[in-house]
Amino acid sequence: MVKAGIIGGSGYTGGELIRILLQHPQTAIDFVYSTTKAGKKVSTAHADLMGVTDIAFTGKSNPEVDVVFLCLGHGNSSKFLQENRFSKNTKIIDLSNDFRLKKDSVFEHKEFVYGLPELNKTKITKANYVANPGCFATAIQLALLPLAAAKLLANDVHVNAVTGSTGAGVSLSATSHFSWRNNNVSWYKPFTHQHLGEINESLKSLQTDSGTLHFLPNRGNFTRGIFATAYTAFEGGLNEAVDLYQSFYANAPFTQISQEPIHLKQVVNTNQCHIHLYKHEETLLVTSAIDNLLKGASGQAVQNMNLMFGMNESLGLLLKAGVF
Repeated sequence: MVKAGIIGGSGYTGGELIRILLQHPQTAIDFVYSTTKAGKKVSTAHADLMGVTDIAFTGKSNPEVDVVFLCLGHGNSSKFLQENRFSKNTKIIDLSNDFRLKKDSVFEHKEFVYGLPELNKTKITKANYVANPGCFATAIQLALLPLAAAKLLANDVHVNAVTGSTGAGVSLSATSHFSWRNNNVSWYKPFTHQHLGEINESLKSLQTDSGTLHFLPNRGNFTRGIFATAYTAFEGGLNEAVDLYQSFYANAPFTQISQEPIHLKQVVNTNQCHIHLYKHEETLLVTSAIDNLLKGASGQAVQNMNLMFGMNESLGLLLKAGVF
């Protein structure tokens, strides 16, 4: 059994990790670390775990665990690793943006591999340290990587994507408060979102002359999920595009190419990414949908753990959506 530790277990991503790992057949949770809730049962923060587990939060970490997941706010993972040491055999999976970019990937002699399995599976299987991708970054990259790999992304790309309120984290803010968010939609960080850096690095790794990515993120009046639409010039036919995507994702168990238009409920509560292609004149429309807390965070982190320990990539992650 792989002994796992979770740092920052009281937030949304920590709660989802606990839920997944409790059902994982080859993993045991060694500790769930929280400075604010030490000594309290995890179910006090995650009511969906009441009756499922009696694990309590702790204010101490075990440096000898096999793998540790860092579910901390952006900028806090590097600080935590400076103040807390783990065994040289402990694998680390960071869910923040501290180590995603190439310029930040080496930290105290630790080299973090960018953890998008559909792009870096071979590197992940050999890695000791993985930087889990961002949620928007996951949805957008999976929508565009096949085009970049085929050197067909030379023109500008326009992306519009909407995310649920859980994407803002568990702490309340003016734009995550129910009274503001309910029956409301708004954009934020237009063309400057922090996930653009990692998206562009991945695309440029496949096609150096890829076009400019124009990204407009939106806040939706729902709790979880990301629904993204991307369009760009494409000279080929629709069947050619479908074949291209099916071939690129032939060995990706969680990325599906749908023949029918997709909707968000298909992927919520799963580690799946569903993609649909539509051709209008000389423009290709690519739609992708993921659960921001699973394929966009905790589910993908477990997927990376499976690869790092030589386990089946899908182990513990065959989750079903609730469409109705």
